[in-house]
Amino acid sequence: MVKDGYRFAAPPLLLGIIAIVFHWNWLGGILLFLGLFAVFFFRDPERTPPPDPNTIVSPADGRVVGIVEESFGGRPGHRISVFLSVFNVHVNRSPVGGRITAIEYRTGKFYAAMRGRASAENEQNSFHVLTDRGEVVFTQIAGWVARRIVVWKAIGDSLVRGERIGMIRFGSRMDIWLTDDVEILVKSGQSVAGGTSVLARWK
Repeated sequence: MVKDGYRFAAPPLLLGIIAIVFHWNWLGGILLFLGLFAVFFFRDPERTPPPDPNTIVSPADGRVVGIVEESFGGRPGHRISVFLSVFNVHVNRSPVGGRITAIEYRTGKFYAAMRGRASAENEQNSFHVLTDRGEVVFTQIAGWVARRIVVWKAIGDSLVRGERIGMIRFGSRMDIWLTDDVEILVKSGQSVAGGTSVLARWK
C-alpha cells in the first residue's frame, strides 16, 4: 500500500472497531467499510515492464478513452488518454526511461476526467522526459472527484520504464503525448495496466 494511504485507512478502521465494541454496529460497519476501501484504493502492486526496450508502457491503470492527433511545441504527434476509475490502481508510472527535464503544474477546472475537455482545461501536472529517442510528455490530470495530484519525482531525476512517479487521489486521467515516430498499439476502449501494458513502440 502507498505510504500516504495509512493516514486515510487507519482512523476509520480504528474508530470502526471502537464503535463495534460499544455495539454501534451501523456506525462501525460504515467506518470499517471506509477504512477497507482506503486500503483497497491505495494498493500499490509490483509491476514488471516488458523486456523490449523499444516499447512504451501505460502510465496508469484504466481504460483508453482517446487517441488523437495532436501537435506539441510545433511537432506533430499523438495523445493517448487513459481514464482511471476509483476502482483502478492510482499509482502512476513512467511510460519510458529517461531524464525529467521539466515538471509543469497548471491550475484549472475539475471536469469529469472522461470528458475530452479535461485534457485541456483541468488541473494537471506534466512531466517532460528526454529519452534516447526524443521527448515524451505525460500528464497527471485531476478529475471531478480527484482533487489532489501527488508527485514523487523532481526535475533532473532519471527514470526507468514503469517506475513510480506519483498518484492522483480518487478517480482521474493520464495523458501521454508521443511523436509521430512511434507505432501506436492500443485502441480506444482497451483496458490497460500501468507499467506493463504496451501503448506504443518506437519505429
